Amino acid sequence: MTDLPLVEDAFAVPEAFVAHGLRLELLGPQHNEADHAAWMSSIAHIRSTPGFDRGWPPAAGMTLAENRADLVGHAQRSRQRVDFAYSVIEIATGDVVGCVYFEPSPMGEGEVTASSWVTAARAELDPPLTEIVGAWLRDVWPFAVVHYRRGEVPVTIRPSPEQPVG
Repeated sequence: MTDLPLVEDAFAVPEAFVAHGLRLELLGPQHNEADHAAWMSSIAHIRSTPGFDRGWPPAAGMTLAENRADLVGHAQRSRQRVDFAYSVIEIATGDVVGCVYFEPSPMGEGEVTASSWVTAARAELDPPLTEIVGAWLRDVWPFAVVHYRRGEVPVTIRPSPEQPVG
């Protein structure tokens, strides 16, 4: 993973984004217990989600302390602008129901890969979250090339000039 910033210093990184009953807020240690409970309850479901064939979450899970250390790392990388992680909170319940990540893409220099997951208990939120994140990426974020997905099919939200939208 690169240590180069994904966005310029002039870009105001959103601390949070609210749409369709969901609040996306920068992930950090303040989410530890709720985040841990969310993904620990849904390991198999998350691992079957497009974009999560990378061995996360760990099949054996993590302790609450290990998860907190991971969240501290996410918050630090967001402050450094090298990648971004957002907790997905259902506004009506206050429950953490997923996460969204923006990371450097292995597909090309300066390109970004976005991924998201929801808990097994709230699997019906996956399509709306995918649409919300796709629109947010197009309308707010300054990334030149973004790879994300719609449903089960990976797509490029903002392609390079020589790459068609898929």
